[in-house]
Amino acid sequence: MEFNDGALQLSSFFAVTLGIIVLFVGKRINDAVQPLKEFSIPDPVTGGLIISILIAAIYLVSGIEISFDLAARDVLLVYFFTTIGINASLRDLVKGGKPLMILLAVTVAYMVIQNLTGITIASLFDLDTPVGLLGGSVSLIGGHGTAIAWAPRISEQFGISNAMEIGIACATFGLILASLMGGPIAKFLINKHNLKPNSSEPMDVGVAEFKKTTPIGHLELLDAILAIHVSAILGFLINEGLQQLGLQLPLFVTCLFAGILITNGLPKSFPRFIGTAWPSHQPAIALIADVSLGTFLAMSLMSMQLWALVDLAGPILSILTVQFVVALAVTVFVVFPAMGRNYDAAVICAGFGGISLGSTPTAMANMSAVSQRYGNSHLAFIVVPLVCAFFIDLINALLIPFFLGG
Repeated sequence: MEFNDGALQLSSFFAVTLGIIVLFVGKRINDAVQPLKEFSIPDPVTGGLIISILIAAIYLVSGIEISFDLAARDVLLVYFFTTIGINASLRDLVKGGKPLMILLAVTVAYMVIQNLTGITIASLFDLDTPVGLLGGSVSLIGGHGTAIAWAPRISEQFGISNAMEIGIACATFGLILASLMGGPIAKFLINKHNLKPNSSEPMDVGVAEFKKTTPIGHLELLDAILAIHVSAILGFLINEGLQQLGLQLPLFVTCLFAGILITNGLPKSFPRFIGTAWPSHQPAIALIADVSLGTFLAMSLMSMQLWALVDLAGPILSILTVQFVVALAVTVFVVFPAMGRNYDAAVICAGFGGISLGSTPTAMANMSAVSQRYGNSHLAFIVVPLVCAFFIDLINALLIPFFLGG
């Protein structure tokens, strides 16, 4: 913890500690406020937004700027996506082949629409095309990472000095909207069409609300952690190899694929020195996935510096309002029918609602909250991460230069 020139910098230890507290705050509030529970608003979203508002209030009253070292948060993201890879069997991937292609096609079309929407609304405020892109796939479906990566180039090439602030503001407000829309969309679709899971599947993330006690011993937990670390090491090596070939991918993506490779490449009869089978689909993996995702999202939301976004509120809120309506319409009227109008489709819609304006972890948190309330959809946890975590970054890398004119 350091305090210099009116800025309080909290270390990674304090950031994780506060992130855990935020989770409990969100849980208590969601349990107490029935609409939040009914609409499957994720606990870290509720707690994270409240803490970020409180931190903004402290800044406005005292001038003290609170910031966090988020290095541990990024490790939690790697943990989470590695668990998704460990749970992905080849049979699941084959099953998800057609839905994956359908969702990918819809997502690509939506990204084009999102950019056209941002450009159109920006033009109404006499703002340049790059500003519209910052309110499109650069910051929304691309998230903070893409916005931070592209803002300097847009600023330098097009003379938009506040490109970074616009991108971060759109990504931040988009993250809030995405966190709040997935659960209500799924609830609406599930109730309207009386949808239920086809079978009782083990949870990919967390424990179902109706089954709160799952016995997990310390050895099962350590076995799961070991499997995650082994997969993450392979993922790191794959990432390093791809960088040598000139291909940049986030570490969590290659760790996800490393988990898939080991899960499907390791024979069931392979003798592990610890005497247990590879922990795919085990409760310990689901528990670690829930803890890592929840804490990651809580830390992401609580660390938002909302006071930095006030000056940009007018045009940005106008762009985001229209983008929200478009995302809602595409999710309900395109994604749901395209994915089969069943329970899996409803959970996928919760995920699409999260990624359309937010980020991959937001999509996963939305689906996790819905699954824990209504039942798991393993197909959704296979299809959505592959589209969100892998293909979107590649497609965005082609679309953004195209809209910028090369």
